[in-house]
Amino acid sequence: MHTDVNALFAALWQDYIEMTPSAARVHALLGKGQAIINDHIALRTFNIAKVNLSVLAAHFEALGYQACGDYVFEAKKLKAKHFEHPDSTQPKVFISELLVEEFSPELQSTIQGLIAQVDEAATRAENFLYSGRHWELDYGTYQSLLAESEYAAWVAAFGYRANHFTVSINHLPGFSSILEVNDTLKQGDFVLNSVGGEVKGSAEVLLEQSSTMADKIPVAFKDTSVEIPSCFYEFALRYPKANGELYTGFVAASADKIFESTNVN
Repeated sequence: MHTDVNALFAALWQDYIEMTPSAARVHALLGKGQAIINDHIALRTFNIAKVNLSVLAAHFEALGYQACGDYVFEAKKLKAKHFEHPDSTQPKVFISELLVEEFSPELQSTIQGLIAQVDEAATRAENFLYSGRHWELDYGTYQSLLAESEYAAWVAAFGYRANHFTVSINHLPGFSSILEVNDTLKQGDFVLNSVGGEVKGSAEVLLEQSSTMADKIPVAFKDTSVEIPSCFYEFALRYPKANGELYTGFVAASADKIFESTNVN
């Protein structure tokens, strides 16, 4: 496992920009040469003991991260937790896991077969969180997973890596609202996730979020290479709680819509 939190995020970012070619363009458009502060990153997995949420979380907990919130997504059959570092300038981490047993016997069998190919030692290796796919996958299997769960298909295709990074609008020079950020992105020809509206959440729930739709990149399957949605970029604006401190949690109803940024359209 990593012993340096900055080194871990640098490695996650390097992998992410390879999966998300548009990320550099977002940076240039919004950052205008300034450093961009990450609000959070998100990771996806299955609730199978060898690779479940707590296995991924251990990599962050070893660096001082602590669990701060639990979330349930009934329609998508997911559970999630978010983690925070004592140094609030470090990104928050949102980890979700698919409740595999709630799906068809076919999906369960497919996922169990993929995870059986993962070497347990690999899950503790320093690079696990950005190591990608640890199994063989043909395109037909990807399509059958996709028919039942976009989330399952995404993890099967991409394995272990950041599903998205998130720009903290609170720390973004020159922008005071999420609408300004969205308008700038649209003028730059980015397609935003419009499920439930381009802005998810509100000042009332202390968090507003938006996101691009995932880039499409060629992915090598066992039998072919196909362009499919990879990773996306999210944008978050947080509002102060009654005590004046910025809200640091997540809003399940909004996150539910953000998950759809990787939908195949």
